[in-house]
Amino acid sequence: MEAVEAARRLAPRLAARAARHDRDGTFPTEDFADLREAGLFGLMVPSELGGSGARFAEYTAVAGELARGNGATALVFNMHASVTGALGAVTEELADALGVSDEALVARDRLLAEAAAGSWYAVAMSERGAGARLSQLTTVYHRVDGGYHIKGAKTFCSGAGHADAYLVAARSAADQSVVSQFLVPASPDGLRVEPTWDSLGMRATASHDLHLDVTVPADRLLGGVEGLALVIAQLMPHWLVASYAAVYVGVARAAVDAAVEHLTARGLTSLPAVRARIGRADAAVAAAQLAVAEAARRVDEAPGDAETNRWVWRAKLLAGTTAAEVAASMLEAAGTSATRRGHPLERLYRDARCGSLHPATSDVCADWLGVAALGGDPDRDGSTPRW
Repeated sequence: MEAVEAARRLAPRLAARAARHDRDGTFPTEDFADLREAGLFGLMVPSELGGSGARFAEYTAVAGELARGNGATALVFNMHASVTGALGAVTEELADALGVSDEALVARDRLLAEAAAGSWYAVAMSERGAGARLSQLTTVYHRVDGGYHIKGAKTFCSGAGHADAYLVAARSAADQSVVSQFLVPASPDGLRVEPTWDSLGMRATASHDLHLDVTVPADRLLGGVEGLALVIAQLMPHWLVASYAAVYVGVARAAVDAAVEHLTARGLTSLPAVRARIGRADAAVAAAQLAVAEAARRVDEAPGDAETNRWVWRAKLLAGTTAAEVAASMLEAAGTSATRRGHPLERLYRDARCGSLHPATSDVCADWLGVAALGGDPDRDGSTPRW
């Protein structure tokens, strides 16, 4: 678990910078230099390509440790891990089933090797009015000589303007039911970042809007086959759902840590009400962490299994609600002085509140689980498309 230890060692550095980047709404470039130096961009890259070859359980442990330092940094790292993790999980058997060509696998391996060498990737999937629902996207692509032209606009693109490439989801102009994904380099003309991110929480993620009017080579179509985006979402929901959960459990634990430090420094730990709040928060975070660990264990042992997927959605629901509730309780326990701008608990309270809003939102998770518990098909029986 060298990667987990590396993340644990980095967390204090991330925490020391977090207040400044939150206050100014600036991207923590120093944090990402540290992640690169520690080799964490290759966490999910197979060992034969120069990476760590980690499984999902190790990712969740790393993300949780990073989030105890700075949730915003951990959240952006989650995006990179979701891209490399999904790419690295395409086995030869799965590639055959999906119709992925040998040439596409070679291109995939090149992108993974570049990540292991220090490149990192952002995700440009969400759009205004559509959120993260792939089937509702308005960004379109069409074939041109030697590649594809992509045109559209994305929002909530964490790390915009800083990543080496962007995972872009788009619909085929020729067939609107076909949704594909491309890894678009950060350098081409026609890629423009619009600075729109000025949010309540996770202010340091630089989740700006991204405008695209670009042409990319054919080998930038992930999998080399059009229409794989929705299939991958069904096969690997953990990267679209439970990967966020690990981050917000880390944020919740950081809130407890900050409250303990604050209350101890002020000599308030003898108050029964304070001790009770700390105790309940500790138990709630531990329970959410166990749910994430169970989901991760099942993902590693039986990915795509029906019960595995139920744990994936449980983990996201519990992490989002727990983070918000625990951070609020810790702020109340600490008192008014902890609400001042710049206090760790004030920032953690705002960051934690975002957990239930990240896709899949807590309401969507609860609905998915409710449909499943009632014997329905949660991926098809909802009132709106999940993806």
